[in-house]
This record gives sequence, C-alpha cells and structure tokens, in this order.
Amino acid sequence: MKKQLIFFIAILLSVGVSAQKINWMTMNEALEAQKENPKKIFVDVYTEWCGPCKLLDKNTFQNEDVAKYINKHFYAVKFNAEGTEEVTYKDFTYTNPNHKANKKGRNSQHLFAHALKIRAYPSMVFFDEESEIISPVTGYHTPKQLEIYLKMIANDDYKDLTTQEAWKEYQNNFKNTFSNN
Repeated sequence: MKKQLIFFIAILLSVGVSAQKINWMTMNEALEAQKENPKKIFVDVYTEWCGPCKLLDKNTFQNEDVAKYINKHFYAVKFNAEGTEEVTYKDFTYTNPNHKANKKGRNSQHLFAHALKIRAYPSMVFFDEESEIISPVTGYHTPKQLEIYLKMIANDDYKDLTTQEAWKEYQNNFKNTFSNN
C-alpha cells in the first residue's frame, strides 16, 4: 500500500514538473533581450487586488498551449501596475513615486502603466520587435479567447486589419487550436 501511494505521488509530481510554464521576466530584461534577439514583447499588466488578474494567472497563463505559444513568440513580462519596479523605456525611467508601501488594496498607479494608458486590469500590452506599442487587450480572457490575439500579433496579421470589417472577417475565419484546460 505504501509503495502504491509513493508511486502515485511521484507520478503527480512528475506531471506537475513537466507542465509548461511561461518564462516571465521584467520589462527591463525584455527590452535588453530584444537588443540581442529581436522578438515581440507580451506584457501582463496586473495589480495585487485584481480578481480577474488572478483568474488570468490561474486559468489562462497556466494553460500549456498558451505558455508554449507565448514562450516561443514573445518575451513575456509580468508588470505590477501599482508596484515599485523602475522601468527604463524610450530613454525615460518610469517609477511609482506615490506608492505607499504599507497600504492595503488599491495603490498609486505606476507611471509606466499610466504611459501605456492602462485604465483597467488585467490588461495585456503587445510591443513589436522595436519596442513600439502595438495594442493593449483589456480584461480576462480564456486560453481560446486570448489565442486569436496572440496569433494575430505574432504573425503580423494585425498590420492588415485596418477596418472593423477586416477584423470581423478575421475573427470569423480564425480556427482555434488551444484547449481551454
């Protein structure tokens, strides 16, 4: 009986270890990495108090298809929109000078999040290979809902979607391959 229990625990641990994880980095690390190897950047802009942000982490970013795709096509950044990390972007260093260290709940918005025009959480912001902002995507998305944005940006399809009609056609013709698990 003990051997079976140990065997079962070992299997569970090995399954957990083999699960794909997103290789998160800071914005500064992603910008540096782009200099060596140009690649788009995917930024998850979150706050500590945001329930949908936690669901995005749990349900979407833990999805193996999402993690594998993001790791392959993007530098993935986790950015706390109310944190204290210094971000140097476009020759300017962004901080959060009004952050209150012991404050519970909502805090001051980081100047980088403000510069990105973030108005809701979670928000995901895409940058091109030259660190120019492509587009933000706001709100909680399941793996299948996020897939269209990831692929549209990674494949540069967004460059051809200049009208609402083109976007609707793109959505209608898009074939999901990600699981929602």
